[in-house]
Amino acid sequence: MTKMKEDYKNKIKDYQPKPPYFINCLKAFLIGGFICLCGQGIQNFYMNVFHFSEKDAGNPTVATLILISALLTGFGIYDKLGQFAGAGSAVPVTGFANSMTSAAIEHRSEGVVLGVATNMFKLAGSVIVFGVVAAYIVGMIRYFYGLAF
Repeated sequence: MTKMKEDYKNKIKDYQPKPPYFINCLKAFLIGGFICLCGQGIQNFYMNVFHFSEKDAGNPTVATLILISALLTGFGIYDKLGQFAGAGSAVPVTGFANSMTSAAIEHRSEGVVLGVATNMFKLAGSVIVFGVVAAYIVGMIRYFYGLAF
């Protein structure tokens, strides 16, 4: 970095607003925690009403959270929540569902295949590939570990 650029950065530092780190962390913690609390409530609902075990209630709970997130994204509510909460709304599975639904909504005018499906799976493709490869590697490690002992 040149001397002139460094001087300029030092001069404008006093005029730049300081980000409210503590408030941002608090909002992310509260909203992310609320989403997880809702997920726990949904899981308890499946366990008490449908008599699922804790293990069996996990998949329908995730599916329900994804459905709710997609609906809230479609109505424009989840985006407002994301603006307020920041990473608190992006970290749970609902954040992934939001980003997939947003991509689908944004490109719906281009058609179902070339618009919605193509742009939706641009994001999901890398996540799915990483998940499959990671599962394969962990499975192979476990398989060979089982053969050794």
